[in-house]
Amino acid sequence: MKVSELLIRERKPARGLLAFEWVAIGYLVLTVVMMALVWDRLASPAEMLKGRAQFLLLTLACWGLYYLWPCRLMVLVRVLVQMAFLGWWYPDTYELNRTLPNLDHVFAGWEQSLFGCQPSLLFSQRVPYAWFSELMCMGYVSYFPLMVITLLYYYAKRYQEFLQSAFVLLAAFFVYYVVFVLVPVTGPQFYYLAVGTERIAAGVFPDVGDWFLTHSERMAAPGWADGFFYHLLDLTHDAGERPTAAFPSSHVGITTVIMLLALRTRSRGLILTVLPFYVLMCFSTVYIYAHYAIDAIAGLLTGVLLYFSLKALWPRIS
Repeated sequence: MKVSELLIRERKPARGLLAFEWVAIGYLVLTVVMMALVWDRLASPAEMLKGRAQFLLLTLACWGLYYLWPCRLMVLVRVLVQMAFLGWWYPDTYELNRTLPNLDHVFAGWEQSLFGCQPSLLFSQRVPYAWFSELMCMGYVSYFPLMVITLLYYYAKRYQEFLQSAFVLLAAFFVYYVVFVLVPVTGPQFYYLAVGTERIAAGVFPDVGDWFLTHSERMAAPGWADGFFYHLLDLTHDAGERPTAAFPSSHVGITTVIMLLALRTRSRGLILTVLPFYVLMCFSTVYIYAHYAIDAIAGLLTGVLLYFSLKALWPRIS
């Protein structure tokens, strides 16, 4: 795609909001309803409403700019704005799900029953090498870059499928966010710290109740603490990580969607770019204490399901 093509007015511009924008607004409405149900238990409901109002205004402003000059550049801007807000919506799930009873003891128990141990606790102990730690951390922090690279490929090379790809990817995120709000599981990095790794190693998984209503401390990730990607992982965790979003692993789920989008293009370059990071992601989520192994497995399965379901839904809503 030539740069000059970005500003050419589209012959058949979309008249209203795009499908992924409607999905985001639907999620906004759903969470406002949920906020009303647990209003007294929310830490800062007014700020949450303010953030939603700002999101809505910015989404409408992007639509307005596109309406004034409907071109491919404005389509890209609308997609990028929604992608940027994903980083805001993610910690927001914690504000809602911490008002519900925590379920980590249930999931840790399932993990123990299935594997006879806690893979997240043992993985880094069995593979304590600095180079392996860096690979795991690199895989985990590749999350958003992989999404941007894949969507930009569609934008530049397969523009006719760009909006569908953006819808599949963004809608998948919001499906996961709904699950995260309704299924309050924090994952090993928070639960193990709350109850103590000695209990976890002994196969004891106490119910912590509403502990995470007032606590958000997490375990430091294992591995080579002096590594570049380890520090990058630490920065991303400090910026946006909260005791939320463990089941299923959206990191695995979304990168599964990205992998399938890459395979659809049959572009050898894109596939070979995404594939190694996808493999690393499937293992890194467990290695760095972010998820139980069952979270990663569920992420893979739901990622496949969401890709094909949302792809099939596209012709009905486009």
